[in-house]
Amino acid sequence: MKPMRTLTAACAASLLSLGVAWAQTAPAPATGAPATQAPAKDYEPVSGQEGKDVVWVPTRQALIDTMLNMAGATPTDYVIDLGSGDGRTVITAAKRGIRAHGIEYNPDLVTLSQRNAEKEGVTDKATFRHGDIFETDFSDATVLTLFLLPELNVRLRPTILDMKPGTRVISNTFTMDEWEPDQSIEISNDCSSFCRAHKWIVPAKVGGNWRLPDGELRLSQKFQALSGTLSLGGKPVAISDAKMNGAEISFTAGGRSYTGRVEDGRISGTSRSGGAEQPWSATRGNI
Repeated sequence: MKPMRTLTAACAASLLSLGVAWAQTAPAPATGAPATQAPAKDYEPVSGQEGKDVVWVPTRQALIDTMLNMAGATPTDYVIDLGSGDGRTVITAAKRGIRAHGIEYNPDLVTLSQRNAEKEGVTDKATFRHGDIFETDFSDATVLTLFLLPELNVRLRPTILDMKPGTRVISNTFTMDEWEPDQSIEISNDCSSFCRAHKWIVPAKVGGNWRLPDGELRLSQKFQALSGTLSLGGKPVAISDAKMNGAEISFTAGGRSYTGRVEDGRISGTSRSGGAEQPWSATRGNI
């Protein structure tokens, strides 16, 4: 299984100064080579071992459990772990009855992961692929887990933002620059380094102009944060408390709170003021 990804603070600082990351390891496969190569029976990955452009560092099991809990992962989900190491995150998800898949650059680790999944009796749920996370399609995941340095997270960010709205992305320790997490949790029991997990929910893309039956909604978007105006009867009013939660939109304007769901170029929802509520809708349009 995927061992605990931990390092001393001094070692972490040293690795960070060299610009290395945590996840994919081992040389690139030769063209036409088999997807995996069986490692020696006594093969054991070593924390900090070098690879293509990163090093491999183990993850604490308690943090893996926290990450899956943060995602709210259930058997209806499909978890993909980027840089899956020896498979612990994938296997942990599979033991919860969740279909899970690992993408790992080191063929020895892939074979080790497959053997670990077999030992745990979860090969029906846990699968692994030898590949480069920057060249592999993971768009069908509903939960994405990763342990990469911020610069690699940022490289992946455009691809992640194109995933289906509502996809949960959980990172061990490292952030995505100016894309603020929706949630962060730190474990404390017997944990001295790499003890924090961050969660993002991929937001629907709503920036632009929307037509209402009696007005217009103009939205500017920065990740899950929104700003803009709502015009009803020709008078624009600034919106506040505006944000996306996956495909769910919420904001306040003119003393009313608006909630809705974005789907196929349309927003449908309810607005409330005091105890009264009424339906509202909007469609994309050039205003």
